[in-house]
Amino acid sequence: MPWPDDNIEGSMKLMILGTGNMALAHVRAFKAIAGVEVVAACDSVEGRAAAFAKEHGLAKSYASLEAALSAGGFDSVTNVTPDSIHSPTTLACLAAGKHVLCEKPLAENYAKAMEMTKAAEKAKRINMVNLSYRNVPALQKARELVTAGTVGEIRHVEASYRQSWLVSNAWGDWKSQPTWLWRLSEQHGSKGVLGDVGIHILDFTTFATGLEPTSLQARLKTFHKAPGDKIGEYTLDANDSAVMSVEFGNGALGVIHASRFMTGYANTLRLHIFGTLGALEIDHGQGSTTLKLCEDANVHTQAWREVQCPPTPTNFEKFVDAVRTGKNGDPDFAHATKLQKVLDACYDPAAAKGVAL
Repeated sequence: MPWPDDNIEGSMKLMILGTGNMALAHVRAFKAIAGVEVVAACDSVEGRAAAFAKEHGLAKSYASLEAALSAGGFDSVTNVTPDSIHSPTTLACLAAGKHVLCEKPLAENYAKAMEMTKAAEKAKRINMVNLSYRNVPALQKARELVTAGTVGEIRHVEASYRQSWLVSNAWGDWKSQPTWLWRLSEQHGSKGVLGDVGIHILDFTTFATGLEPTSLQARLKTFHKAPGDKIGEYTLDANDSAVMSVEFGNGALGVIHASRFMTGYANTLRLHIFGTLGALEIDHGQGSTTLKLCEDANVHTQAWREVQCPPTPTNFEKFVDAVRTGKNGDPDFAHATKLQKVLDACYDPAAAKGVAL
C-alpha cells in the first residue's frame, strides 16, 4: 500500500479530528514522531479547531469533516471525537481513503463496531484503536511470559480498574463540573464506568492472558448520589460499578470489575494471572508500575520477584509504522469489535443473542 491515492509523498500527513481534552495527548505524541506532519485540526464546535490549530502550529483548521475531506492534504486521521461520533466520522474517513486511529471504544455497540471493521477491511486502510494501556511495558512483558509458558496453564484471573472520583476531589468536584457529570448520565452519551474504562481492563486482561471470554455473567450498579438522582440537566443514571464473572476459552475462570467508588485509588489497574506453574501480578497506577512473578520453587514459599520491563512502542508509534509499511497494527478494529461484543452482553444479555462470545 503504504500510502493512499491522494498524491501525497514523503512524510505522513495527519489530521486531528476532534479537539477536546484527549486531543492534546494525540497532537503531542504525533508531533514527537519523526516523519509525521500534523497538518490540520477539525471540530464541529465553532472556533475550537481554529484555536487548537493556532495553539499547536497547525496549518489548517476545519469546522466540518466534510470540508476537511473535500480539501484533502492529509492521508491519515486520528479520531478523538466523542464516543457516539466515532462510527459516522470513521466511516466517512475510510470512504475517503484515509487511515484511521480511533479512540476507544470503537463504537457504541457491536453492530456499529462490526460495520466499521468491515468498512476498513473493504477500503484496505490501516485501522487501529487507541487502547492506551497497551503502552504499558509491564503488560507487554506479561504477555511475553504467558506466551512462553512461564505460568503454565492459566486457571484463574482477577482484574480491576480502580477510580474514586465520586468520593475524592483529587480531580475536581464532580457535582459541579460538566466534564464529570456527563459521564454519569446516559442521556448525555455515557455508558457508565463499564463503557468508559471497562473496555480498558477487559483489553488489559485479554491481551496479557491471550484468552477471550466465552461466557459471562455481569452486574451493573448505579448508586444514589444526589436528590432525585439529578443535578441540573444531568440525570445520574449511568452505572458506577460493574462486575463480570467470566469463563475463558481454556476453561479458566475470572473476575473483571471496575468502579468509581474504589476509595483511595485515583486511577489504578491491577491484574493477577494464576497458572499451574506460576503467577503474575501487574499493579499499574499513576506514576508507578510493577510486574511481579511467582515461579519455580517460589510457588511453595509464596515468594514473588519483581520483573524488569523494557520500553515498548506506543500505539501512536505503531500506527505510524503500520501506515508506512502497509501492515495493519494491533489493536485493530477487529479486536475492538470483539471487546464491544463482550460489553454489549454486560449491558443486556439479549444484545449478544446469536453472537458467540
